[in-house]
Amino acid sequence: MSNITLNTYPIVKDKFENYPKDAKEKLMHLRNLIIETANELETITKLEETLKWGEPSYIARKGSTIRINWSAKNPNQYGIYFQCTSKLIPTFKLMYQNVFEFEGSRAIIFQLDEQLPTVELKKCIATALTYHSVKHLPALGM
Repeated sequence: MSNITLNTYPIVKDKFENYPKDAKEKLMHLRNLIIETANELETITKLEETLKWGEPSYIARKGSTIRINWSAKNPNQYGIYFQCTSKLIPTFKLMYQNVFEFEGSRAIIFQLDEQLPTVELKKCIATALTYHSVKHLPALGM
């Protein structure tokens, strides 16, 4: 297990503070899973936490950006978003079609009242955080 350096910006804290309580708790849990997973990967030493498209976003040097968000348009759900032009979601669909609910080629969607499948989700997060090192591998090395 490595000790990553987390570079975060105050605007991210402000964003979390503006979510409704239930959504904030779920998003903070996702945030913690991303940081925990990054810490478990020996190849990651730094993780940047910022806002992209107004959403909390996580970026590792050889990874693909991960975003998380809740929207008032769909108040009972929240999601983890990946770059839609990557192979991430198509690969996750092959691996976990019966585990996750997907939104197109960009997101895994969760309901506020459901438990997260943590083991599978951490594998998806790890793959995204190391994407540029694994994108040439069959099934992204999953």
